Amino acid sequence: MGTLHLTAENFSETISNGSVLVDFWADWCGPCRTVGPIIDKLAEEYEGRVTVAKVDVENEKKLAIRFKVMSIPTVVLFKDGIETKRFVGVQPKDTYKAELDKASA
Repeated sequence: MGTLHLTAENFSETISNGSVLVDFWADWCGPCRTVGPIIDKLAEEYEGRVTVAKVDVENEKKLAIRFKVMSIPTVVLFKDGIETKRFVGVQPKDTYKAELDKASA
């Protein structure tokens, strides 16, 4: 399935079931380009256990405001629609994996 691209239309439904990792990013953001490939790899590695998605904050400003995304990249882990963890800035892959392992156990 790979990385989903979320919009205001499909965001709430997508995060409502199970564990969902969401990367809030923008095309012009250098650090986002560092995190992007990590997020895509996580989508492959956790397929069937965790949904991995991205929100382009330039196109989905209301979602960024709703979730108080002040800096990008911001990566948020949701469990059944509830935020359980937030990462701001570039993080190593292992940091995300540690949380995903707990969330998918």
